[in-house]
Amino acid sequence: MTIENLSSNKSFGGWHKQYGHQSESLGCAMRFAIYLPPQVATGQKVPVLYWLSGLTCTDENFMQKAGAHRIAAELGIAIVAPDTSPRGEGIADDESYDLGQGAGFYVNATEQPWARHYRMYDYVLNELPALIEAVFPVNDQRAIAGHSMGGHGALVLALRNPQRFRSVSAFSPISNPVSCPWGEKAFSAYLGKDTARWSDYDASVLMRDAREFVPALVDQGEADNFLAEQLKPEALQRAANASGYPLELRRHEGYDHSYYFIASFIEQHLRFHGRYLGCTS
Repeated sequence: MTIENLSSNKSFGGWHKQYGHQSESLGCAMRFAIYLPPQVATGQKVPVLYWLSGLTCTDENFMQKAGAHRIAAELGIAIVAPDTSPRGEGIADDESYDLGQGAGFYVNATEQPWARHYRMYDYVLNELPALIEAVFPVNDQRAIAGHSMGGHGALVLALRNPQRFRSVSAFSPISNPVSCPWGEKAFSAYLGKDTARWSDYDASVLMRDAREFVPALVDQGEADNFLAEQLKPEALQRAANASGYPLELRRHEGYDHSYYFIASFIEQHLRFHGRYLGCTS
């Protein structure tokens, strides 16, 4: 549980900090960011929202661009943002932006050369929360959210582990990766050619078959360049209709895939999670 503080910035009465540590799950050094709201200064243990970012992002994108600290400070929610993949010398990579470093897809890879390090599913589900709860003044109440590839990851983690998360939300998630180019490319590389194994990481398949429910909020911009080919929110809605899943899927005219979209609605997402994390303001 040895971690190294890399940076620290006061923000809305709390602190945004970056840490590095050696990950056992991934077999490499990793970095994460955490926002600790001002309530922790009084000895209060606070719940945690885990944020998973999209392709090419690091821990910094959400923390710097989303404008989430003000509402997190008000509600008393810590936010933890891991990197999107293992990184560094000796870590398998690819020349394209949508495979390899920066594109872990939150799966446990089974195929070489990825299997040695690309186990982001285990890292986010088990190792990172164990570290956060051992080191920082937080309780064991967790929510999870993400954007694009990270929205896919958040939905999959919550759907497969409903006992671990109180709520889940996503912006522009890759909703049906077994049937889109991003997902087909990544899953072929990380999981192999047997497409039956891919369903374990497909939110639409998991939601269709769900028997335990985690409240879910999804926002999608109608001007998103990736909407039709890559994101497929209609597949997620059909799945929710089939299983009776408590999904609120909202579509917004004029909004694209950028952090302008996320910043426009992040307050609503944090208040959504706050209701299920027991936060009042």
